Amino acid sequence: MNDDTGRGFPVPDGADNSTVSETAAGAILTIDLGAIRENYRRLKARLAGVRCAGVLKADGYGLGAAQVASALIREGCDIFFVALLSEGIALRKALGPGHDIFVLNGLPPGSESEALAAGLHPVINSIAQLGAWREAARAAGRKLPAAVQVDSGMSRLGMPPADVEALGTDAFDGIDIRFVMSHLACADEPRNPANEQQWLAFERLRKALPAAPASLANSSGIFLGPLYHYDLARPGAALYGINPTPGETNPMLPVVRLQAKVAQTRSVEEGAGIGYGHTYHSRGPLRLATISLGYADGWHRRAASAAWFEGVRLPFVGRVSMDSIILDISALPAGRLGEGDLVELIGQSQSLDDAAAHAGTIGYEILTSLGARFHRRYIGA
Repeated sequence: MNDDTGRGFPVPDGADNSTVSETAAGAILTIDLGAIRENYRRLKARLAGVRCAGVLKADGYGLGAAQVASALIREGCDIFFVALLSEGIALRKALGPGHDIFVLNGLPPGSESEALAAGLHPVINSIAQLGAWREAARAAGRKLPAAVQVDSGMSRLGMPPADVEALGTDAFDGIDIRFVMSHLACADEPRNPANEQQWLAFERLRKALPAAPASLANSSGIFLGPLYHYDLARPGAALYGINPTPGETNPMLPVVRLQAKVAQTRSVEEGAGIGYGHTYHSRGPLRLATISLGYADGWHRRAASAAWFEGVRLPFVGRVSMDSIILDISALPAGRLGEGDLVELIGQSQSLDDAAAHAGTIGYEILTSLGARFHRRYIGA
């Protein structure tokens, strides 16, 4: 498939960015780039003309930043956010020039020349970062783009209010402020009063800075309404199918499907100890299947869950191992499941958010934990 923008990283259906072949891999991760594009369109529709960026930190939430960016570029997205300078450098190499890439954590001291060479824009979070970028602009002899982040109440990144209010009129000499931004801590809880408190703080702080477009809404923030939209929204999780409105029907399409191969099947008698520590003993004759996926692949050891085959639930028995999980397949006809067959762990039968709930965590952690041993297959490009 040709890249119809003339830019970006073309990804044909069925392509993968791993060195693991489908036959050699123990599990297959299918990533639907068409679903990512549709999720972006759905978010854009809610924003009603407000610009929409794409957050690609942690290698596109573990799904491949270059591939996800290519899909978003085809939907008109031209602003991307990564967390680290190293992520920005890698993304720039994949995309080439022509797209704005902002580094959310700012630049480590002394790395300003690397950012300049890669055409990256820092998100300035402190007076020290501001001074270093101002000096870089002086040395370059030109204005340098940046975003400025203020801490409106999350206490994570951004200039504290006292620092913002103490800035002099020449603090931003040589800096082209593309956005003033902040980040919502409780946007996935629409009734939490912290949202309004942060909005009020952001309003106050941005008025103390040079006039510039504003950005506050993350994925869940988009669903708080137009008051939070400003000039640019920065969705991440929602693009990848994670529900931005917990407790309500997910308005996003699922993006990933995870399937693992059966490595071996066996039958055991009543009383057989199963898995490490014999934490499970069979209460009668069982048929078992061992699948080639474990905590080394990002499937959390505490994630007591199940796999599915042809719509039949196959519960885990015993502990999750580093490279394998044991399933009770007694609900299937004898001989129906064999070595090399695929069972599903995330997909139509179990959503990403459901899998996360079983693990006592969130979809973000599941996605970004998925390992490098999978065969990765991209569809819907």
